[in-house]
Amino acid sequence: MAPARLIAGLLCGLAVAVVSTEAGAGDAKAGRKAAIACQTCHGLDGVSKLPEAPNLSGQVEPYLVKALTEYRDSVRRNEIMNVVAKPLSDAEIADLAAYYAAIQVDVLPPG
Repeated sequence: MAPARLIAGLLCGLAVAVVSTEAGAGDAKAGRKAAIACQTCHGLDGVSKLPEAPNLSGQVEPYLVKALTEYRDSVRRNEIMNVVAKPLSDAEIADLAAYYAAIQVDVLPPG
């Protein structure tokens, strides 16, 4: 890996760690209730129902907190997600992230 890419990767990891420390741990049970609003695109189980929507199950909690916060604050742009995330509190974002991160994903090699 090129030194610049390695440094960028390390900085990204550090940023995610800082966000997760600031956000605190969410409540997965509360997140499951809130995820009902997400199920049309992402599915209640976090498996996308639309080709343009990503799978959320099994994503790491700090990444989900960061992404949802950036959508809410219009730092990260997506026409639908900016509207959907706008009313979310920090606690609701943490709860959603905790719920989707807690869903176990089994990865199987192609066979």
